[in-house]
Amino acid sequence: MTGTEDTAMNTPQPASSQQILGPAMAAIERDVEVAVDDLARMIEVDTSFPPGLGYDAFADLMAELLSPLGFDFERVVVPRDLWYVAGGPASGERTNLIATRETGKPVCGLYYHVDTVPVAPGWARDPLKLTVEGDDLFGLGAADMKGTIAATLLALRAAKKCGLPLYYDPMLLLCTDEEGGLYPGIRYLAEQGMLKGHILNFNGSAAPRIWAGCFGVFHLQVTIRGHAVHAGEGNRTGAGINAIEGALPLLNALMALKPVVASRASALTPPPHASGPLRPQLSISAVNGGTAGGQVPAEIKILVSRRYAPEESYEDARAEIESLIRDGVAGTGLGLEIDLVGHLIPTGDPEGPHWPRWQKALSLGFGYKPEDFQKWGAASCSDFGYVQRSGFGQEVLLGGLGRPESCIHSPEEHTTRQDIIALAKSILAYLAADFAADAIPENRA
Repeated sequence: MTGTEDTAMNTPQPASSQQILGPAMAAIERDVEVAVDDLARMIEVDTSFPPGLGYDAFADLMAELLSPLGFDFERVVVPRDLWYVAGGPASGERTNLIATRETGKPVCGLYYHVDTVPVAPGWARDPLKLTVEGDDLFGLGAADMKGTIAATLLALRAAKKCGLPLYYDPMLLLCTDEEGGLYPGIRYLAEQGMLKGHILNFNGSAAPRIWAGCFGVFHLQVTIRGHAVHAGEGNRTGAGINAIEGALPLLNALMALKPVVASRASALTPPPHASGPLRPQLSISAVNGGTAGGQVPAEIKILVSRRYAPEESYEDARAEIESLIRDGVAGTGLGLEIDLVGHLIPTGDPEGPHWPRWQKALSLGFGYKPEDFQKWGAASCSDFGYVQRSGFGQEVLLGGLGRPESCIHSPEEHTTRQDIIALAKSILAYLAADFAADAIPENRA
């Protein structure tokens, strides 16, 4: 054996990324409390929509947390004339944050909506403070979807700590107004041509689901105006017009339409836990009006929400409701305004060549078996219909932290340490260079 050969045999060889992946996964488990701390800070920033006043503060926090990981940032504000409705529920800057770390590798977008629904009555815990009870993590947005951001940070920190080579350059898309807004941030980014690569959308569930698409939804703010007078004059002819009482026939008509809408069915494959086909829905989501017992109420605002199946026409569904509303106030002397204040269009089947590898990554993280995966849609909605309509030709994958028991959009929303760890492992595996390398579509191009 020559000296050269002896030196070569004894020179430490660099570890392969497969050898590093195991320690990186262990780092995720070891450092989960850092992710819990991140989640606590995120929940403390009120990003509830409506109104959506916390987006700038949340972008500040995310830039602070991501800067040590080598990201560059671009803040993109959706122009006011695209989303603002006078008298509508939205206010404040619509600040979206794009975090990039481009090294010349293929780009994988990681999407999150940063808004939550407003706090609903019934919380026993402070919704804007993370409450830790065993492995359960309670707080507004814990599952939908700030916990997914915490999982991503956990994965990226583990990759950096362990020197794990990544195949993809991650591009984080932290976006506004998914929870029923008129012009979601991801729509604006897509229409401006700012999206790259394919996208992992974390607005999904912690379930072995193959995404088949979802419904659309629109929200109409109905304003009915009467005439305010002293309540003691309310029984005098011509003294005043009670807007709330005048709205009752309209509300009754909407309730009569509700079962008619629900009698329709979609061909979209329902979730395995559903008791039947997915059906459109009509809801009276909010009612606000009146000022005091001593005054005839001059105004009432009614928020009408309509979830519509991909087979339905948005124009027809909206016209059906508006015609009923206008008929309900005809001849009453009441004033009427109808404003569209939110709209998400249906999302089509986004499946493509990256799905098999994402399935492998989910299986690694959550322990799923291949036979566990089922393809289904949902009557819940996504802002990715706009991404598809923009001409974005890349695939959209789905993951997340939602579970039936997570109380998403409800009091006591929560996720768990175990699910944050599982999602972090899935994200890390998917981004890693050598994980299921034979299933990376770009390697076959």
